[in-house]
Amino acid sequence: MLIKIISKELGFAPDKVKNVVELLDGGATIPFISRYRKEATGSMDEVAVGSVKDMYERLKTILQRKETIIATIDEQGKLTPELKQRIDNCFDAVELEDIYLPYRPKRRTRATIAKERGLEPLADVIWLQQHNDVKGRARSFITADVPTVDDAIAGACDIIAERVSEDEHARSTVRRLFARNGVLSSKVVKGKEGDGIKYSDYYEWQENVARISSHRLLAIMRGEEEGFLRMSITIDSDDATERLCRQFVKRFSPSREYMELAVADGYKRLLAPSIENETRGNAKQRADDEAIAVFAENLRQLLMSSPLGQKRVLAIDPGFRTGCKVVVLDSQGNLIHHTVIYPHPPQNDREGTARIITSLVKDYAIEAFAIGNGTAGRETEDFVRSLGLAADIFSVNEDGASVYSASPVAREEFPNEDVTVRGAVSIGRRLIDPLSELVKIEPRSIGVGQYQHSVDQGKLKQRLDVVVESCVNKVGVNVNTATKQILTHISGLGPVLADNIVKYRAANGDFRTRKELLNVPRLGNKAYEQAAGFLRVVGGENPLDSTAVHPESYNIVIKMAKDCGVSLEQFIADGELRKKIELSHYVTDKVGLPTLTDIMDALNKRGLDPREQAKAFSFDPNVHEIDDLRIGMVLPGLVSNITAFGAFVNIGVHQDGLVHISQLADKFVSSPGDVVKLGQQVMVRVVEVDLKRRRISLSMKSL
Repeated sequence: MLIKIISKELGFAPDKVKNVVELLDGGATIPFISRYRKEATGSMDEVAVGSVKDMYERLKTILQRKETIIATIDEQGKLTPELKQRIDNCFDAVELEDIYLPYRPKRRTRATIAKERGLEPLADVIWLQQHNDVKGRARSFITADVPTVDDAIAGACDIIAERVSEDEHARSTVRRLFARNGVLSSKVVKGKEGDGIKYSDYYEWQENVARISSHRLLAIMRGEEEGFLRMSITIDSDDATERLCRQFVKRFSPSREYMELAVADGYKRLLAPSIENETRGNAKQRADDEAIAVFAENLRQLLMSSPLGQKRVLAIDPGFRTGCKVVVLDSQGNLIHHTVIYPHPPQNDREGTARIITSLVKDYAIEAFAIGNGTAGRETEDFVRSLGLAADIFSVNEDGASVYSASPVAREEFPNEDVTVRGAVSIGRRLIDPLSELVKIEPRSIGVGQYQHSVDQGKLKQRLDVVVESCVNKVGVNVNTATKQILTHISGLGPVLADNIVKYRAANGDFRTRKELLNVPRLGNKAYEQAAGFLRVVGGENPLDSTAVHPESYNIVIKMAKDCGVSLEQFIADGELRKKIELSHYVTDKVGLPTLTDIMDALNKRGLDPREQAKAFSFDPNVHEIDDLRIGMVLPGLVSNITAFGAFVNIGVHQDGLVHISQLADKFVSSPGDVVKLGQQVMVRVVEVDLKRRRISLSMKSL
C-alpha cells in the first residue's frame, strides 16, 4: 500500500520505489543509494531518493497514529467495521484527525457539562428538527442543575455547537475558506510603537494568507513572539455561517431558530478558532519549508565553496582595541606559530606590525593571507595590501568562528590555546578547505540563513544535516588525513566509527588499502559497504582505492584492463585507451550502463576535487565606510547571503547591501539562486543609501 501511494504521489515507478524502500530499511544511506545503486533506483539522484525517504517516514508515522486512534476508539466501544475501514484506508493526516475528533478524549467543555446534566436527548430532538414544541419538550429536562427551559435549550445547543465543530464536512468547508480567502492581519501592540520600530512595516498590514511570502510571515510571527505585534487570520464569518447553516439547518424546520444559533455559536466559538490555528500552523510550515530550503541551499554553496588547497597561510582575526590575532598554518592546516599585532587605533603600531608581518611571510614562505571579514576586517586587509607582499589576500567569512573557538571540538584540538587563537586558526583553515572546517560548526551558527531562529529547529537541523552529509560524500575524503568531524558525515559511519578510524590510524599508521578499514573496531561489512566508495586511500597499494570506484566494482575495471592487454595501473593512467572500451560488453544482470558510466567518470576524474580553486578578490580601494557611498557608484562585491527576496552583497563598508530580486538581472528572476551563488564575485551599482537605518540598496541590472 505504501509503495503505491509513494509511487503515485512522486511519479516514480513502483518497482523503483520498492527498491529504494528496501535499501533504506536495510540501512543504506541516501548518498550510497544515489551513487552506487542506480540500476535499482532508475538513476534517482539524492533529491529523489530523499523525497522517497521523507514520504515513506511520513506514511509510517501515519500508520503508527492510526494504531493509536483505532485502539482509543475501540476502548470506548465505538469502533464499527465501517469506521475501522475508513481509518485503514485514510493516509491523509488532516482527514485522519477529522475522523478521530468526535472520539478523541477532551477536556471538560460546555458540551460535556450539558451531557453530564442529561441534555443530550434534548440536543437530539433539536438536531433532528422534527419536534414542533421544543420548549415543551425541554420542560422535562428541568433539574436543580438545569433550573429553566432556556437553560435546558442553551445546554442542548452547546452539544449541537460541538457536533458542528467536529463534523468532517463542516471542518472541510471552513478549512477551504480559510485556505482560499483567509486574510492575515497584523497590528502594533498599543504602547510598543517606539520599541518595535524594526517591525514598523507591519504595524497595519493585511495580506491573503495563501499569497504571503515566507520572509514576511516569519517577520510578523517574530514580531508577535517578541510582543510588538498582534496577528490574526480571518474570513467572512457571515459567509461561513451561512454555508454551515445550509448544511445543517432544514428550511422549514420548527427547530430552525435554535439550530441557527447553535451553528453560529459552533462556528464562532469552536470551529473558527480551531481552523485559524490550523491555518496559521500550515502557513508557518510553508514559510519554514521555504526558509529552510533557502538556508539549505546557501549552506550547500558555502560548504562547496572554492578551497585554496594545500598552501601555507597566514590568517588574521582582526580587531581594534584588543589587536589582531595572527596565526601561521602549514599546508595541512596545522598551527605552527601565533602572535598579536596592533596596526589600528588606539595603539596604531603600524611600523611594528609591518615588520612582524613581513618577517612571518619570509620565515614561513607564506603563500596566502586569510583575513576575517568582521570588525576591522576591511582596515586590516587594506593595511596588508599596503605592504606589497608577494602573497594573495583573501577576505574570509568568519561567521561561526567564535562558536567553533569555544566548542569542545576546538578545546580538544587546541587544549593549550585560548579562544582567539582557535578562531584565527578556523579562519585560515576555511580558506584552505571550507568543507573540512565548517563541518565542525553547528550549521545553524554559520549565518547564511533567513530567519533561521524562527523556523522549526528540529526540521532545520535534520535538513542541514542531510546537506552536510551530501557535500562531504560528494567531495569524498582522504581517510589518512580526514578529521573525526568530517569522517562522522561519511555514509555509514557516524561519530563512534569516525573516532575509531582516527584512533586506529594513530595506533597503526596510515591505511594502505580500503580493505584495511575492516580492521577498525566495530566497522563491519555493512558500514564498509556504505562508506568505502567515499573514503580515498591516496598513494596506497591499490590505485583504485584513490578513486570513487566502489570496491564491489574493482573486478569490472580489472577485467577491462585485462581485455585491453595492459596492467591495472596503465589502464587507469591511459584516458585514450579507456575511450575505446565498449561499455555494453560489460553489462550483466546486476551491473548496467549507469554503473559502468559512473566507473569511467570516476577513473577520468580520479584525484580531482569537484570544487573550483579559490580566487583572490579586492574591494574598491576608495570605499571603506557607508559614508563613502554615492548613488550610481559601480563597485565589486561578494555575495554574502541569499534569501527568497534577493541577495546581500559585501562591498567592504561594514554593512552588506541588498540586491532585491527585481534588481538582480535585466530579465524576470523567479529565484535569486538562479542568478547568484554564495561567495560569487559580482559588480553592483549603488541605488540608495539610508544612513539612518544603515540600509544599502544595490542593483546588478545592466552590469
